[in-house]
Amino acid sequence: ISWMGEYYLPCLPYSSNPVWEINYFSNPVVMNAMGQWSQLFGTLYMANEKGLYPQARELIERILANDDQKLYQRSRQLIEIIGGRVSVLPPDTRHVDYDIIPLTIADGCLYHCKFCCVKSDQAFQKRSQKSIREQIAALKNHFSSDIVNYHALFLGNHDALAAGPELICFAAQEAYDVFGLRPRVDQKPFLFLFGSVDSLLNSDHSVFEELNRLPFYTYINIGFESVDADTLTDIGKPVTVEKVKQAFLKMLEINAAYTFIEVTGNFVVGDNLSPGHEESLGDLLKNADTAGGKKGSIYVSPIKDSPKRRELLARFYKIKEESKLPVFVYLIQRL
Repeated sequence: ISWMGEYYLPCLPYSSNPVWEINYFSNPVVMNAMGQWSQLFGTLYMANEKGLYPQARELIERILANDDQKLYQRSRQLIEIIGGRVSVLPPDTRHVDYDIIPLTIADGCLYHCKFCCVKSDQAFQKRSQKSIREQIAALKNHFSSDIVNYHALFLGNHDALAAGPELICFAAQEAYDVFGLRPRVDQKPFLFLFGSVDSLLNSDHSVFEELNRLPFYTYINIGFESVDADTLTDIGKPVTVEKVKQAFLKMLEINAAYTFIEVTGNFVVGDNLSPGHEESLGDLLKNADTAGGKKGSIYVSPIKDSPKRRELLARFYKIKEESKLPVFVYLIQRL
């Protein structure tokens, strides 16, 4: 938990940016567990052929109706509803174990950074309110009675903050009402979205006043990546160091000012970055104003295919120890 903020180590069945390679297919314990999952359906099928209490039979039939093939079909249906796969989830979705309802309010991104392995080729474009309403109706039908088990909404895709407060608030409130989301005990439902340096800087405080009034606790994750000019050039991120620093300070201000908004930030780490990258990042984090308390986690993301990934952990711990803000490793996880 000290380096990922989770109580487990994800073994992802798809390409990501791990700190070290973990091939779960070669781990007999993991493979045995997966085999038991498949065997479960055979066991339940045989049990269903025998005399059972009606309640038990109904439960088993519902489980059997959701085998691997059915779950695969449902995943394809979900992708079709929202108009494409969610290639990466905000790291803050760890707070709900990545269990979110996705709703796309914009496609593409502003930057198309060279280093990014989840980028879209599309130019940034907002979805219409009609598209959002259609998605919400289809999502309610898709999740059906299971929707009561969800307590979080992700507004996609890569820079929903750039869609503006009118569309964000429309989508969030419409989903809240149609899905029947409600507080649980004293916890509001969660709203997650990505933002960029420019979309954060271009959003004045009236935007955050509106977001703070939503019936959600909102997480906005910003891709800062670096406060070193050479690194920004090397990774192909078309922003200046000055802009990144301004956006970082604005993140701290927002976290101190608004009760129901938390802005978090991402920075890259890797072997082939400029020598000034980690030094400038360390200075930024250890001198951060913590008037907002521990709000505003910082996530460091290993650049994919870095050759000496295991050495990154020691450097990560150094950054973490010196930082005034919580720091975690960010592994790319998709929906």
